Amino acid sequence: MGYFWKQRVIRTSTYLLYSLHINACLFYWGSDYEGLGSTKWVYNGKGNAYIRCYYFAVKTLITIGGLPDPTTVFEICFQLINYFVGVFAFSIMIGQMRDVVGAATAGENYYRACMDNTIKYMNSYNIPREVQNRIKTWYDYTWKIQGMLDEQELLIQLPAKMRLDIAVDVNYSIVSKVALFQGCDRQMVFDMLTRLKSVVYLPGDFVCKKGEIGREMYIIKQGEVQVVGGPDLQTVFVTIRAGSVFGEISLLAGGGGNRRTANVKAHGFANLFILDKKDLAEILVHYPESQKLLRKKTKKMLTKDKKPEEKETCKEAAEVIPPRPDTPKLFKAALKVTEQVGIEGTFAKLKKAYKPSEDQKEGPPTISPAPPPSPMHRRSPVPRTLAPDDKDESVAETADSSVIIRMTPRQEGEELLTVEMSAEETKKGVEEKEKKEEEEKK
Repeated sequence: MGYFWKQRVIRTSTYLLYSLHINACLFYWGSDYEGLGSTKWVYNGKGNAYIRCYYFAVKTLITIGGLPDPTTVFEICFQLINYFVGVFAFSIMIGQMRDVVGAATAGENYYRACMDNTIKYMNSYNIPREVQNRIKTWYDYTWKIQGMLDEQELLIQLPAKMRLDIAVDVNYSIVSKVALFQGCDRQMVFDMLTRLKSVVYLPGDFVCKKGEIGREMYIIKQGEVQVVGGPDLQTVFVTIRAGSVFGEISLLAGGGGNRRTANVKAHGFANLFILDKKDLAEILVHYPESQKLLRKKTKKMLTKDKKPEEKETCKEAAEVIPPRPDTPKLFKAALKVTEQVGIEGTFAKLKKAYKPSEDQKEGPPTISPAPPPSPMHRRSPVPRTLAPDDKDESVAETADSSVIIRMTPRQEGEELLTVEMSAEETKKGVEEKEKKEEEEKK
């Protein structure tokens, strides 16, 4: 029972005792008016007058009974008034006391009712006993530390100004020590305090896991958490204590940077403040300077762990000229076809031009002071007239126009290779190929 409820019990008891005192004084005055010891009903004047009159008042107001019968009209009227006042006054006092005790235990009764309903739900769905014990532990610890299961239920009933005053008095001393928010607008920090939610984690509970979508930032109010890793998540990398903040990278980073980068679990009981990403975004809209500062700090956090690129040991080893691209597959296929049909001329020249590129692919790249000569398509002495629309098309042909090669550019940097051969040249190549095969068989 809290201090406030103890005060109410003491005040109600004081009212009851004072009413008995007034009644005792009135009984002594009535006895003196009738004459001390004149009848059996009045005070006879023996012993301590206040104690005996107070005893009479208690028996009258509480209606215990066992009092001598009044004999005179004055005594009868006095006693009737005493009985009526006693019934109403005592019933009011008892009812007031019951309300005080009931109000004092209302929160605990609510807590017990919530726990009983939760246990009933878990039993109906056959929840494992280990999980049930952890939930019971969470209920007990949360009620012991906070005196309530959810602080927001209390704060939401108050006006915004009072909520801010309470949040500043309770939480500002913790949030002001967070390095991330140092330098930000003071009013922005005040607005953020009203959005914080207090959550209790049990020993061994994972606050967040690596790869999860990060939607909250955590500030440690009480206790400590550990960053763990390894195959069994038992290796402790660092321990974070009260007043520290984590999860801010996932909260402030934009784009695809909203995934958790580490596994964090509670080491013992931990009470954390949680700031939701949506709430922070709504606050920063009104404080652009603080938003720029937080983004700047976030970039530093993202880059401080990256190692600088190692510099090259010598300048001679630097690759000034990139390696020559590989020979196109379509061009290789055309070369192979011409070799099979026995055609010499333009393709043979192009093959010789592209041969250094293939040799370079087979062996390791060598660094030369001067770039090697680029392959060239040699045009035949007899130029082919190009159409006006094909000004970007490359054409090469043999002297007798038996073979014509076209390189037509396409979209996205692709090129189309077209080979045209006369029927006589094709027939001649086929005959030479068959002749060679017959000689090899012989």
